[in-house]
Amino acid sequence: MENDAVVIRAESLGKKYLIGHQGERERYVALRDVVAHNVHRLGRTAMDLVRGCPMVDGDELEEFWALKDVSFEIKRGEVTGVIGPNGAGKSTLLKILSRITEPSEGRVTINGRVASLLEVGTGFHPELTGRENIFLNGAILGMTKKEIKAKFDEIVAFSEVEKFLDTPVKRYSSGMYVRLAFAVAAHLEPEILIVDEVLAVGDAQFQKKCLGKMQDVSQEGRTVLFVSHDMRKVTALCSRGILLNRGKIKRDGQMAMVADVYLTHRLNSGGFADLANREDRSGSGEVQFQSIELLVDGEQRRTFAFREPLSQKIRVKVKKRIGAALVQTTIVSSDGVPVCCFMNTDEGCNWLADIGDYEFTITIERLLLYPGTYSIELWLGDRNRYRIDLINEAISFTVYQGTNSELERSLDRANGLVYQSAIWNYVKQ
Repeated sequence: MENDAVVIRAESLGKKYLIGHQGERERYVALRDVVAHNVHRLGRTAMDLVRGCPMVDGDELEEFWALKDVSFEIKRGEVTGVIGPNGAGKSTLLKILSRITEPSEGRVTINGRVASLLEVGTGFHPELTGRENIFLNGAILGMTKKEIKAKFDEIVAFSEVEKFLDTPVKRYSSGMYVRLAFAVAAHLEPEILIVDEVLAVGDAQFQKKCLGKMQDVSQEGRTVLFVSHDMRKVTALCSRGILLNRGKIKRDGQMAMVADVYLTHRLNSGGFADLANREDRSGSGEVQFQSIELLVDGEQRRTFAFREPLSQKIRVKVKKRIGAALVQTTIVSSDGVPVCCFMNTDEGCNWLADIGDYEFTITIERLLLYPGTYSIELWLGDRNRYRIDLINEAISFTVYQGTNSELERSLDRANGLVYQSAIWNYVKQ
């Protein structure tokens, strides 16, 4: 197969689901009405079954297009990041590419053996042991027993579950499961590797190990599709990005550029982001971030001039007392580079996390970031650095160089991320 050969071609892909809604009901409903309604619903369900229609609960049906008119080509050896907000259609796209679900319209052509790691609980048979599942997955990929045996020790060493290899995987923790599932998917030499956000389940050290392995896979000329909300990971690994929103491709191109577009438009307008219901967080959860505001003189903002002050107002809810706690806020560039971080204990703001709601304000007196798009990562943990809550890209903001920046030159991101003033002197010799 040639290096520039197309291995995945999606043509006008669409995926439609039917959503059921309960209709409005009067406050008082007689028993005969309940019985009549249930008989009617049972009859309709039976007719749907006879006609081969999907059975959807509810009085009113609504069509929902998870994907609509999605077209792209991916060449052999390309490492592509698929990004977008929750509900954008990322997981639906990967399920179609993995042959887990069929598209409602359009078609996809795949040339090569595909290994997928989409969510905890898929890919393995829960009653089989780790050892048995390695051989089962290899057989599904079309490998011979001899080929699987040649990779077996490498898979076990990478997954670090040797002690539990002969235990049914239904007894594995989510972390153990992901370690073994990723090891199998990455080592059994698929031509195309598809990985969803599931890697967020593992610990930080294992995530780093997985990213390294995916880089190795791509350097061997194999194709990788990677879905993540973590721009640091996706920009470090991927050269190309596809941005999905509401089931459609909004941007397709160089990864850093696509990430920049995503971060600029991702969150609420204004300088406020509601974090209470964010699903892409990780940690034990005794304490959780509720919201973040970006402010200048009490006014919410998303755009800041170079050297302007910037305040972050962060609200936190403590559900269970944990004693002394650490709060860290990190500014991250659009290509995933941590620029600077602030921790409460650095400034003597020691916090005993008793049950209740808290509000922190962090003020940067002069913002010395080069113009560009940045995001803020929020982390909360205990004194042992144990993670209690972590939200990547809690909010994004943009820095520009105003006319009153006091610098004669234009600040160019190619020259750095943070401006640092210095005193210059010269002496003629």
